Amino acid sequence: MDKYSVKLLPRAYRDLDGIYEYIAETLIEPGIALKLLDTLEDAIFSLEGMPQRGALRKAGAFANKGYRQLFVGNFTVLYRIEETAKRVLVVTVRYAKSRF
Repeated sequence: MDKYSVKLLPRAYRDLDGIYEYIAETLIEPGIALKLLDTLEDAIFSLEGMPQRGALRKAGAFANKGYRQLFVGNFTVLYRIEETAKRVLVVTVRYAKSRF
């Protein structure tokens, strides 16, 4: 089984930082924020083994352009696969109920 490298684009890093900041500082739940980030990062880096498992995006700004989405709790990880480079590019991580 071929392994893929996983790269988070700057937007995805900002999204994760924002998720942590909101939960840790606004909701004053830093422990929960850390656990959620661990869960999201585990899911993201699990794409090394089977990146095709995420559904193709069929709605929103990234629809029908080859982007895939992975649902992790209340969040959506949006990514695309570069097959020739064996690389997964994580574009954004959003709250699942947000429209994007």
